[in-house]
Amino acid sequence: MNEEKIRAYLAQEKIDGFFLAKRVNIRFASGWTGDDSYMLITQDGLYFLTDPRYTEQAAKEVPNYEIINWRLPGRTVGDTVADLAEKHNIKSIAFEADHLTYDMYADFSSKVKSELVQAGGVIDRMRVVKSPEEIQYMRNACEISCRAFYRILEDIQVGVTEKELAAKLSMYMVQEGADTQPYGNILISGANTSLLHGIPSEKAIEYGDFVLMDYGCQFNGYMSDMTRTVVVGKATEKQRDVYEYEKRSLEASLEVLKAGVPVRDVYRASLEPLKDTDYIPYTYGNIGHSIGLFVHELPYLAEQYDDVLDENSVMTVEPGIYIPDWGGVRIEDQVLITKDGYENMISVPHDLIEL
Repeated sequence: MNEEKIRAYLAQEKIDGFFLAKRVNIRFASGWTGDDSYMLITQDGLYFLTDPRYTEQAAKEVPNYEIINWRLPGRTVGDTVADLAEKHNIKSIAFEADHLTYDMYADFSSKVKSELVQAGGVIDRMRVVKSPEEIQYMRNACEISCRAFYRILEDIQVGVTEKELAAKLSMYMVQEGADTQPYGNILISGANTSLLHGIPSEKAIEYGDFVLMDYGCQFNGYMSDMTRTVVVGKATEKQRDVYEYEKRSLEASLEVLKAGVPVRDVYRASLEPLKDTDYIPYTYGNIGHSIGLFVHELPYLAEQYDDVLDENSVMTVEPGIYIPDWGGVRIEDQVLITKDGYENMISVPHDLIEL
């Protein structure tokens, strides 16, 4: 997998080992799909720390690692890492300072004699540019989400609750081939659609409602993320107006995408169609993010970031208009950044759908 990228970082920084605790980074490094496990990578060794619930799975999924059961009476992960450091003369260990709990860090500090080097975000940055395999996994996830979209349209009708529809949407994605670990889908309606991350409730769909669906799935651990907003019945003039401006905002953002473009330029492009309208105050300052093994990865599409878009990174683009106590519209695509532009992984058109 990607252990060699981590070893290259260790060589460059002259650090002896890297302790991993963040689940998605462990998967990125080794391919491990389980939970409650840790890794220590050195130039000469690969150590997988887990407990008896996962040792059989680990033997199959990470056979090139030495598998160590750390969960023994009176023992902690810190004890195990301390033993490995002493046995293999590991003088310095990088760790994910943005993820390790205070309790675990305190335990390490008291037991591990190696120098502990803060390296939060290091492996996250390694994950920004995707391999051809990772890109294909996300294409597959997006295709699954698009197929599920057309299925859920048949179920959206007056009287059905947001919770019912959200549950069906998750089921459809699994039936269409997603991993059986769907993450939280946003499916909200009516005035609730002004909530950027609203939670599906017992609210029943009513005639004239916007229904906003922000959702995705995993395929071999890699994620999709898309949003579409539809109307139940015939749209009002204001609904059409808001939807049209949102569509223009998204498409203006997409037009500037290509490798080397500053992320703030994408954000600024999203505002151009809204100038001299009443809708600027109802936008949000972050209109997208990178995506991969985790749904919200760096970089973000926002004014305050200095990042530029990397070729073969995968981004979501999702400006929105959110009017409190009235409703909102968001349209979101997931795109592969290329040298000369982008590839849209979401095949569902941007046009307003009236059900």
